[in-house]
Amino acid sequence: MHKIKLIQGDITTIAVEAMVNAANSSLLGGGGVDGAIHRAGGPEILDECRKIKNRQGGCKTGDAVITQAGHLPADYVIHAVGPFWSGGNNHECELLRKTYQSCFDLISQYGIKSVSFPNISTGIYKFPKELAAQIALDVIKKSLAEHPEIQQVNICCFEPESYQIYLSMVSR
Repeated sequence: MHKIKLIQGDITTIAVEAMVNAANSSLLGGGGVDGAIHRAGGPEILDECRKIKNRQGGCKTGDAVITQAGHLPADYVIHAVGPFWSGGNNHECELLRKTYQSCFDLISQYGIKSVSFPNISTGIYKFPKELAAQIALDVIKKSLAEHPEIQQVNICCFEPESYQIYLSMVSR
């Protein structure tokens, strides 16, 4: 667990090699973390997202794409599209797991050593926060075991409720 750091605060202010954005499938910005990353990063991020959207039609749920980080304190932004929660009977857990795994596939491909994750799908996508945290931690721990070259994974919780959920899980 020494490579996992729990942070309560604004993901856009934490210096890392890659920052994960809880994006929507259009990749063109939105609310919550997505809006904050696009605002703080500047127009370069949106320009690259538009190019990806034009090339491949956006990003499917469970997948991730990578861009430069613009004005953010990072080299890259990994735009990850998590699932909308619709009761749990539409493979939401598997899709969220795939979303985190897609991020780690890019982290490995680009040789990234430090990354910050937000709480993917728990805002307007309404994924239950405890369940999302357990899935995130499972994938993060598995990925760290498989990729010892990754030095630090930050879990950035903007709101105190999510921070407390993660705190109770990592201190077990």
